[in-house]
Amino acid sequence: MTTRAERRPNHRLASLVEEAGFSHAGLARRVDQLGAEQGLDLRYDKTSVARWLRGQHPRGIVPMLLAEVFTQRLSRKLTAEDLGMAGCRPDYAGLEYAAGPGEAVEIVSGMWQADSARRPALAEASFTPGALVVPSRDWLIGAGDEDPQRAEGVRVGPGDVVAVRAVGEAFRRLDNSFGGGHARQALVRYLDTEVTTMLRGSYNAAVGRDLFAAAAVLTRLVGWMAYDTGVHGMAQRYFVQALRLAQASGDRSLGAYVLTTMSRQAIYLGHGREAVQLARVAQQGALAGATPRVRVLLYAVEARGHGLLGDVRACLAALSRAEQALAQASPEIEEPDWAAYLDEAQLADEYAHCFRDLEDHRKAREFAERSLRLRGTEYTRSRLFCSTVLATALLGLGELDHACGIEAEATESAEGLRSARAMDYVREFSHRLSPYRDSPAVRDFAERTDPFLCAAAS
Repeated sequence: MTTRAERRPNHRLASLVEEAGFSHAGLARRVDQLGAEQGLDLRYDKTSVARWLRGQHPRGIVPMLLAEVFTQRLSRKLTAEDLGMAGCRPDYAGLEYAAGPGEAVEIVSGMWQADSARRPALAEASFTPGALVVPSRDWLIGAGDEDPQRAEGVRVGPGDVVAVRAVGEAFRRLDNSFGGGHARQALVRYLDTEVTTMLRGSYNAAVGRDLFAAAAVLTRLVGWMAYDTGVHGMAQRYFVQALRLAQASGDRSLGAYVLTTMSRQAIYLGHGREAVQLARVAQQGALAGATPRVRVLLYAVEARGHGLLGDVRACLAALSRAEQALAQASPEIEEPDWAAYLDEAQLADEYAHCFRDLEDHRKAREFAERSLRLRGTEYTRSRLFCSTVLATALLGLGELDHACGIEAEATESAEGLRSARAMDYVREFSHRLSPYRDSPAVRDFAERTDPFLCAAAS
């Protein structure tokens, strides 16, 4: 922490305050207002601004909020570093939305390097709902970068991009079957060594677009793995940078995919309002040119947010739009590789989760059973999640023994899965069994699931 003796007047901030014509009270009020828009209860005043001008750095994401205030007032992109607050960087590193492709590479490669070296700052970062607004807005209004191309460094060709995509597909399969805890560090090392070198190499515009898209997919995946293992601040930062890489690629559907991933994390952490907002931003930015399966994703994730908020009408309307989109899917329509999983089994799973949140046990059971019938066995984690939704519905319908049997069988089928989310699903169901703890079915369930919980926690 900076001591009083070490502080120096912040001349950069003072210059910007003068240029923008802010009074100290006016600047404090605008920061409070922007924070309130993002769910933060800030109470700064003119004294706070005076302290900042003397060299004190506000905590958390407030430097980013300040930068956003000046960006809006002066109509040019400003960062916390521009405000003379580079010393705050560890508090929000990774949440910055780069001004261009070159800066995006520097930010994300720095994260890969820090993660590969297991530096604690990234792993210990906290999830910040208020930091979701600026990146999603910047992606939405961004007209796309100039074609990313470079003339220096090792030559990168189409075959190199194909290799990156193949690596991503292999890690995606590992994640689906065994959870994010098995191979995340291996993927980080690949990004830190191979992909960083490619992004800093030489390539033409066409290869550059494809390379940035492939890097975005892998960055989203490594964030997804962090999310699956419960490291939510790190995951959020990877998602923000994956969104920036997707923008550089010019692929709006890919950017929307990343935003829906951010929305899913918000749902998991209980931030329904933010989840709906992210899903709708994704729709605004990509719906016009989206393929049917991409539209399924955009509407289904919005429905999940409404379900969490208990908004039955909005939830069912979004699910209906997702179902209509899936009906338009056809083998003749070329879909993104990452959208292949958006099939009838996945949509039934989304329905089941929504009805669980809406406490409609009969509907949740119906759709969970449908999803499990259709879902491939290679989707170990997804099958466990859906089985837990089914067991929860059965419990709500008074079928205690059946519910315990379904959940116990699901955990036994998920042997080897390393996923904090999977553990949370099983533990949350176990908590629902508390009123029936003396039942033989519950005692048998506890005995059968204990090996899974112990192994998943190791």
